[in-house]
Parts: sequence; C-alpha cells; structure tokens
Amino acid sequence: MKPAQGKFVTGSLMRHVVTMSLSGALGLSFTFLVDFLALWWISQLRVEAMIAAVGIAGTIQFAVMSAAIGMMIGAVALVSRTIGMGDPARARRIATTGLMVMVVAQTAVSALIWIFRTQVLSASGAEGAVLDFAEHFLSITLPSMPVIAVGIACSALLRAVGDAWRSMLVTMIAGGVAVILDPLFIVWLGWDVTGAAISIVIARGAMCALGLWFAIRKHDLLARPALADIRMFTRPFLAIALPAIATQISTPFGNWILTREIASHGESAVAGWGVVMRMTIVAFGGIFALSGAIGGIIGQNYGARRPDRVAGAFWSALIFCAAYTAVTWVLMIAASDFVVRSFGLSAEGAEVVRSFTHYAAGGFVFTGALFVANATFNNLGRPVWSTGANWFRDGILMFPLGVALTGAFGATGVIWANLLANLIAGGAAAFLAWLYIRSLNRPAPGSPLRRQGAD
Repeated sequence: MKPAQGKFVTGSLMRHVVTMSLSGALGLSFTFLVDFLALWWISQLRVEAMIAAVGIAGTIQFAVMSAAIGMMIGAVALVSRTIGMGDPARARRIATTGLMVMVVAQTAVSALIWIFRTQVLSASGAEGAVLDFAEHFLSITLPSMPVIAVGIACSALLRAVGDAWRSMLVTMIAGGVAVILDPLFIVWLGWDVTGAAISIVIARGAMCALGLWFAIRKHDLLARPALADIRMFTRPFLAIALPAIATQISTPFGNWILTREIASHGESAVAGWGVVMRMTIVAFGGIFALSGAIGGIIGQNYGARRPDRVAGAFWSALIFCAAYTAVTWVLMIAASDFVVRSFGLSAEGAEVVRSFTHYAAGGFVFTGALFVANATFNNLGRPVWSTGANWFRDGILMFPLGVALTGAFGATGVIWANLLANLIAGGAAAFLAWLYIRSLNRPAPGSPLRRQGAD
C-alpha cells in the first residue's frame, strides 16, 4: 500500500488543506457537473416542466447519494486513522468491508425508492407533466446509484492516502463523459429526458470503473473480501457510518422541505430553485470537498497522536472556506444574468436565482464551517455530534424558517430560509468543534493522545 505511513502527519497543514480541497473541488464539481449539464441541455428545449422535473428528481437522487456519502465518511475516518497508526494492511481490509456494505445498502435503498418513486415525487410537490417526466427520469437513473456510490468511495479512499491527483481524475471522468453525451442524446437525437437519464448512467459507470482501477491496480487499497473481516470491521465501520448517514440525509431533507414550499409558487419558481441547487453544488465544490479533504488530514494526525496538528488543520480549513466563498460569490454575481438567460428562466425563476447569487451565496461560509465541524466530529470519534448539528439545521430550523420567510417574501423566501439556517447551525457547530479540539490539547495525565511538538 502506498504511502506506507500517513502523508498528512508532516508538512504544511494549509498546503495539505488547499491541495486536497482544490483537487477534491475540481473532481466533485465534475461529478455534479453531470446533473448540471443534463439540466442545462434540457433547459435548451425551453419546456419548464422538464426543467422542474429534472430538478425535483435530482433532489431525490441526492438523498440516495447522501447515504453513500455517509458510508464513505465512515470508511475514510477508519482508513485514514489506521494509516496514521502505520497499519496499511488493516486499512485495506477496512476499506474492502466498507465498500461491500455500501454497495448492499445502496442497492436496497435505490430499489425501495424505485418501487415507490411516484409516491415520493408526489410528496415532493410534483404533479401533472412534471410528475410524469420526473418519474420516467428516476426509473432509468435510480438503478445506477450503487455504481456511483462505488466511484465516490474509491475517490475518497484515494484522498485518504493522499493521492489527490487520481482522486480528482475519478470524479472528473463523469463530467467529461456527460459533456460529450448530453448534447448528443438530449438535443441531436431528440431523446430529451430519456437522453439525460441515459447519459447520467453511462457517466456513472465510467467513474466507477476508473475508481476501481486506481484503487486496486495503483494503490492496492482493497483486499480480497473475507467473512472474518466483515465480522470484525462492520461494527466499528457502522458506528461511524450510521451517524454520518443520518448527518448526510439531513441536507436533502432540508432541501425537500424547501422544494415543497417553493412548489406552490409554480413551475418557474421550481425551475429557478433547481438551477440554484445545481449552481450551488458545482460552484461551491471546494466547500463540499472540504469535508472529505479535512477528514483525511484530521484522521491521520489523530491516529498519529498529534492534536496540535488537528487544531492547525481545523483553522486552515476555516480560512480556506472564507477565501473560497469570497471569490466564488464575486464570480456568481458576475455570471447571474448569463445563467438566467442561458436556462431561459421566466421572471419568478430569475428572481430566485438572483437572490441567491447576489446575496445568499456569501453566507456559504457558514455552510462550510458546518462541513468542517462535521468532519472534525466524525474523525475524532464524535459522529453523533455532527448528526445533531445537521439535524438542528434541517430538522429544527428549516421548516419554520421556510414557512415564515416564503410567507413574507414569496418564492425567494426559500433562499433566505436556507441562508439563516446555515448561519445559525454552522456558527454553533464550528464553535463546539473548536472547544472539543482544545480539550484534545489538554489531555488528562496518562492519556495516549498527548501533545507533541509542532513541526
């Protein structure tokens, strides 16, 4: 296994954070570029029902993918920690167990939602033509969810060992395939929603194949499956993965609440909200990648008994988050009119987009703070804390804020509700994470986690 010992336990923490975050951002943005491009090419047909349908279907798929991301977090936490302890053979066995459990779980969840997809979409506010298009789209794409789960997991494992370049390539290939296939299937062949769905399935297959190739052939990150390993590692893996899944599912739950609130304002508003969600994921890829990037760095240094470097990584991640958000906010303001025209949004959808790009996008620094705090909790043995932080935002704050602010401001109220919920929850979670990190730097006598001199 390469490297034989933790890459992140020495050297500049800011350099590690920037390198892993930017490479992860590029890769993650290309992963979600698949859905963004599908939505954009569908928008060129100038049928808002199709735009709204792909947007709502994307929210459902994001919920399924969130379960895979939660399991990925569990695997990365254990693998990076074990590498930091200098035991790569054990890390391989943990990675294999995590991947197997992930595939089984994703298959079961995807099958369940595939069976009840019409009911799920109706509960999300889809009706009429929007419901028909979305149901057809999910019928094709849902069976490929276990495939993209494997691709995401392999990319995360490559990040856990410090191979930022190959991790980035795994996620970039999906976007590259979509760039070619989307215009071919959606416009030139005239397959519209069907073409978008088929393109996504093929892109996910390419990502999975390349991820497995790098993980197995280049790094030997996966061991031969063994029943003894499943019995040994499933429990500690699920101890982190289950709270992480609960944490990750909270975000699509919050989005679902806001989608239901905005659905009453018509297809144009829903189309604008769908564009905002895709823009958020693509433009703020660096913030979304922070969780995976900082997780491996914190995990290795925690395993190597370096709480001083854990603290340094935490602050480096927050500084990166603030700088990235500031730059992206400026770019989104400059691009907002082009985006509105490009997607052919009518007045209400355009207002939703501009409310986000001109004002609410700047508040994404608090979303990033929440991600950093969650990664800290997950990799320092407190995954339930990250679950509590996310559900405080999405389960407690989002609904009353969504109802109150859409009542006051109309469709744009979902933008302000999302901003305010992230500000409150992100600030509180980051403060709690820092208090816990400080406690690591003041261990009790005899604690195995003692402070060592900084580099």
